[in-house]
Amino acid sequence: MERTIKVDIQANVNPHFKAMWQTKKPYIIAKGGRGSFKSSVISLKLVLNVLKQVRDGHRANVICIRENASYLRDSVYNQILWAMDIYHVSDQFKTRVSPMQIIHKETGSTFYFYGADDPMKLKSNTVRDVINVWFEECANLKSPDVFDQALPTFIRQKSDYVDEVQTYFSYNPPKNPYDWVNEWVTDKETNPSWFVDTSTYLDDELGFTTKQQLDLIETYKKNDYDYYRWLYLGEVVGLGTNVYNMDNFHVVSKIADDEYLTDIYYSLDTGHEVSATTCGCYGLTNRGNVYLLDTYYYSPQGKTHKKAPSELSKDVKQFIDKNTDAHKMQPSKMIIDSAEGALDNQFYLDYNIHWTKVKKLKNIDMIDRVQDLMSQGRAYVLDTEANQVFLDEHKKYQWDEKTLNSEDPKVIKVADHTVDSFKYLVRSCERDFGLRY
Repeated sequence: MERTIKVDIQANVNPHFKAMWQTKKPYIIAKGGRGSFKSSVISLKLVLNVLKQVRDGHRANVICIRENASYLRDSVYNQILWAMDIYHVSDQFKTRVSPMQIIHKETGSTFYFYGADDPMKLKSNTVRDVINVWFEECANLKSPDVFDQALPTFIRQKSDYVDEVQTYFSYNPPKNPYDWVNEWVTDKETNPSWFVDTSTYLDDELGFTTKQQLDLIETYKKNDYDYYRWLYLGEVVGLGTNVYNMDNFHVVSKIADDEYLTDIYYSLDTGHEVSATTCGCYGLTNRGNVYLLDTYYYSPQGKTHKKAPSELSKDVKQFIDKNTDAHKMQPSKMIIDSAEGALDNQFYLDYNIHWTKVKKLKNIDMIDRVQDLMSQGRAYVLDTEANQVFLDEHKKYQWDEKTLNSEDPKVIKVADHTVDSFKYLVRSCERDFGLRY
């Protein structure tokens, strides 16, 4: 089974990563901004490690982990397949999706993919001959407890042909300096068993970054410099108190002449007895811009008669019908708070239509998706009386200063209904909107 592996490492790995590529330390942290190619380098290294083992007839297994199993295919799984293409060895492997695995045909050496949302599967791992473990986007894990619970299991299953199970941790630093991962890495920087590397897109000496990518980066830099520093330079910029930079909401009188709507979306946040119910009508254009077209807003405050779900259902349906007629487009998606049941059930009873329930994340991660869209200069609001409440609530949306110096900062939950509605939209439509998560 002896094979010669001819790989031009210098043509595929930027000089910045030479030390990380060559280190013998058992634990390697690769942090930095988006587009630094840290994940690409790790995938190339892991595939090469397996190829060296199978060349000698050894079985070698690699464990790849993300915070949620649903993110595996579009991240580490495809990243490993990409690395195999670079080495021109894809034909030596076969793939499975359920369970998600990439298997070397001759030796059975396998890349296993797990979500950290199933900790028992990690702790009960029975895979033998492990040579590497990779925690991708590890900042999204809830705490370092996942490492403490899972790593001993994998290390016990070490291959006889490696000295140690070399483990990689890659991530983009969170904005919040008190986030667990920022403090965790600070502690590891002085530990002799750990290698810590920081990289950005500016370290790309080989020209992998395309002009289109560089143009997009400049857009972030121009529209929101702090967001650019965090996203692309990997700096821990802090949160401040105002959640959104209002300059990044473009208030316009109409959709630009060189644009047209491709999709219409509705996003609903409900309140019933004590707080407001709002529904936003949003349009996506051929240029990838997102417009708030119209807003329905009902507040029960100060009213003797509070509208029941049956009344709100009729109001929202009239709002949707009005915009359907105005734009001559049916809804592409109708989104509602995942915790809402009454109005969704009432709407189904009245019109035989169920809303799509948003798959919520931590609030700070939902906010990040909105900030990403805004920082690209793609968030627009039609300047109408109905839409003013959207702008007013976003202006007032702030972090609670008492929680800023904590791992889990909170927002002040006052007049935030259109804010939540917009978060639900962007979270549910991140693929439609071209956001990378």
